[in-house]
Amino acid sequence: MKKVLFLALAAASFSFASCDSKTEDAQEQAADNVEEAGEMKADAMEEKADMVRDSADAKADAMENAADAMDAPATTPAQ
Repeated sequence: MKKVLFLALAAASFSFASCDSKTEDAQEQAADNVEEAGEMKADAMEEKADMVRDSADAKADAMENAADAMDAPATTPAQ
């Protein structure tokens, strides 16, 4: 009889221990929301950094092309 009672109490305690409370669920959801917001902000910052990098590359390419154009020998049309 003691074994049956002990097993029943053990099963009941495991079933209650595995349940999440509403407070715990709310805290986990809040933590997930904070994490998601942080990820979105990081993604936006990475995208902005890529845009700045691309802009700088385009400006540098334009400056190099202008410098190359200055170095090119002038050609005169044949008469």
